[in-house]
Amino acid sequence: MRFQTIIRTCLTRDYANFSGRATRSEFWLFILFFLLANIVLSLLDGLIFGGLSMGAGNGRAWFISNGGPLEFLFSLCVVIPLLAVSVRRLHDIDRSGWWLLLHVLPPVGQIILFVFMLGRTRPGPNRFGPEPQQ
Repeated sequence: MRFQTIIRTCLTRDYANFSGRATRSEFWLFILFFLLANIVLSLLDGLIFGGLSMGAGNGRAWFISNGGPLEFLFSLCVVIPLLAVSVRRLHDIDRSGWWLLLHVLPPVGQIILFVFMLGRTRPGPNRFGPEPQQ
């Protein structure tokens, strides 16, 4: 799938779809979209509303943002599709969506989920549905 197609699908048709399966590329491209949009909105928030610090020195560049209304509203709108695509990704590797609760065990839970999300698609149908199309 193309990047734009994945984003459009996750934000429209599959906005709150917690059933079925999502490919590894669908999940990671949506995560990439989320991170890039947060960076851009964070910069815009800092420039428009203040609270942005950037600089360079000693061979390092740094960027600090205190968050802002644009970033907050975007994150609020995207939290449900982000959870939905995460659950569908877990379904794709034949695991229940309840595994997302490992996020409450930092950092061990995040490491385990990261490894899960890197896993290959289980070929053929599983208890969560047919194998997703590429």
